[in-house]
Amino acid sequence: MPKVLDNVQIGPLNWKMKVEIPRLVAKAKAGQFVIIRVNEHGERVPMSIAGLDKKNGVLTIIYQVVGKTSALMTTVPAGGQLSDCVGPLGVPSHIENWGTACLVGGGIGIAPIYPIAQAYKEAGNKLITIIGARSKDILFYEDEHRAIADELYVCTDDGTYGHHGFVSDVLKKLLDNGVKIGMIMAIGPLPMMRVVSNLTKKYNVPTWVSLNPLMVDGTGMCGGCRVSVGGETKFACVDGPDFDGHKVDFDLLNKRLLAYKEQEKIAMNRFLKEPGCKLAESVKKFTYPG
Repeated sequence: MPKVLDNVQIGPLNWKMKVEIPRLVAKAKAGQFVIIRVNEHGERVPMSIAGLDKKNGVLTIIYQVVGKTSALMTTVPAGGQLSDCVGPLGVPSHIENWGTACLVGGGIGIAPIYPIAQAYKEAGNKLITIIGARSKDILFYEDEHRAIADELYVCTDDGTYGHHGFVSDVLKKLLDNGVKIGMIMAIGPLPMMRVVSNLTKKYNVPTWVSLNPLMVDGTGMCGGCRVSVGGETKFACVDGPDFDGHKVDFDLLNKRLLAYKEQEKIAMNRFLKEPGCKLAESVKKFTYPG
């Protein structure tokens, strides 16, 4: 069983978990994901890779409390164990030297663009990174991105830090100013990825997004993660998670993401009412995705 080395809170509803799992880390590449089960009775949930320590065999995951399972993950202490952690899954992000590459991360998407940014940089790209959050108190990984990006832009929806506005505002300004970008990779909430994709299509700049549909097995067996890309049905777990943002049917994806919202809400409320739950106050104060 994978050993949890650390599991710390890095924001109101964001947590950073480090898992010792050498064989998985040795094979994993930027852009891939894992599927975690907290205990033998729990559901299997996909988690993006936020860091790979190849030397020590340590996987980093940054997750946001959005439902019962992610809330349950916060209860696993350092030194504890996960029931299982399967991976690496999915197709690694395509990496090459485009001259200038741009990474756009919104919300929890700031985490998975980090290993991709590292890979882009190692391939010789000039790296422009744009990260954004609703407010300063839920922003994270700024120092990590600043250390490798040639240019870093930080945005907050409420103006509490950096640019007052959305990541798409900064990206549009760069494109309007004639900055030549060979590839854009955007990861974050569906509305953000949709806006970025619609924007860059007008400028004819290749743009990829990492999709997060409902997923069960992660091997293409269940079909739960199907998405429509360019009019064709694809499975995010084996064909993705990266897809051409200009071809993704975001309307269909959004409908599928909403399929079990009521059940998820019921499960979360039950969990928060359990005796000793330490997350109840945080969830009351902050509106989480969903």
